[in-house]
Amino acid sequence: MTSLYTSAQCRELDRIIAAEHGISGFELMRRAGRAAFDLLTDRWPSARSITLFCGKGSNAGDGYIVAGLARQLGFAVQALQIDPGELRGAAARARDWAREQGVQAASGEQAPKGEVLVDALLGTGLKGALGEPCLSAARRINASGRPVLALDLPTGVSADTGGVEGEAVRATVTISFIAPKLGLHTGPALGHRGELVHAGLGAPRSVLDAVPGCPLLKFDARALPRWAPGIHKHRLGHLAVVGGAASMGGASIMAGEAALRAGTGLATLATHASHRSAALARRPELMVQDAEDGDALAELLRRATAVVLGPGLGRSAWGEGLFRAALAAAKPMLIDADGLRWLADLRARPRAAAVITPHAAEAAHLLGLSPDEVQANRPEAALQLAAAVGGVAVLKGAGTVCAEPERLLGVCGHGNPGMATAGMGDVLSGLIGGLLAQGLGASEAAVLGVCLHSCAGDLAAQRLGQRSLLATDLLPAVAELLG
Repeated sequence: MTSLYTSAQCRELDRIIAAEHGISGFELMRRAGRAAFDLLTDRWPSARSITLFCGKGSNAGDGYIVAGLARQLGFAVQALQIDPGELRGAAARARDWAREQGVQAASGEQAPKGEVLVDALLGTGLKGALGEPCLSAARRINASGRPVLALDLPTGVSADTGGVEGEAVRATVTISFIAPKLGLHTGPALGHRGELVHAGLGAPRSVLDAVPGCPLLKFDARALPRWAPGIHKHRLGHLAVVGGAASMGGASIMAGEAALRAGTGLATLATHASHRSAALARRPELMVQDAEDGDALAELLRRATAVVLGPGLGRSAWGEGLFRAALAAAKPMLIDADGLRWLADLRARPRAAAVITPHAAEAAHLLGLSPDEVQANRPEAALQLAAAVGGVAVLKGAGTVCAEPERLLGVCGHGNPGMATAGMGDVLSGLIGGLLAQGLGASEAAVLGVCLHSCAGDLAAQRLGQRSLLATDLLPAVAELLG
């Protein structure tokens, strides 16, 4: 499994590489520059001129290696020294080597001339929002209209959070060195990194194993619950989907159908009576219960092995009553959509194993933050959400983050923009709920459901295109993946 690392963890990896494997900082810089230059010539084979924007740290040293290699091959090289601070250590040595190849650093105020721009300003060294002179340099890079290769990270993107305070470079391609960076896989960073390429620079696998990172989650069918030859539906769980107010029947129907596709043996919708015909016409394998029948609802919740609470639940007294009844059942539970609003407004807390699946706005309501504050540090927001409910949080969005209290379970490595459409969250709720109903723990069900959902989204997008993707288009792909 691939792991993702914070900037502090990357510094520890560098220390281990030097102390235990004798690979110097300059040697790593030389390897990084070579990997970046090879990538540049591969992506833009007709380019014969480059402009490098260099800061004053290690990232600048990587850039100067790129400059020297380009000059050796006859490129026209413009190296703009943006920060006037003095280079030191390996970075200074890289600059001196580049000078020997004929590279002369110019004033950072000059207009960029190269066909390809190289961002070698900050890397993992960012602290907070960009200040001058890097801010002006980032703006000039973005305004150039030319392809951009970012070294390690686009300047302005946090290696730890994926957040962007103010402005950041928008790269065409980012090459990340040694260890994959946590911040490049979630949140606003995904709109700045462009194509992401990882270069390990020959660091031994044992080095990465020595520092525990955050898992990059991918679908693995081996994580599915095992079915014995004599299995029958009553051994595969019974999911109750509680929701579907009068004008919002589709949400609970999609969740119920997704649960069946995830392998749960039985699924019953506790929903508004007006949705019975539509639900059974869409998916006759579902059972439908009038949610206003209190005795029947209580019996359903007693028999259910897990509950999905919230799809289409609504904000009326009808929804509040269902929320209270379902929460009191104290069954393994997934809470989403309007269920999350009731959870926050009533200051309630699940009584059994729970998974919550908020998007950024719902997470903000739960945490008392703004959506922008949630997006600025999605890993931390996920940890806070998990702690708030004493369960598992799935912070949805680009680079979905899964967390337990005090532990990140991982960042999802699948997904595409086509999944930003109505009903996707309801399908995710049903998949995770169906896995809960089959007996998986909250953490296992959340991680597997997220990966199954996003991988199915990628498969569906490959076949249908992203722009026309519907939530229910994922269901045939789910069936194929579970086949």
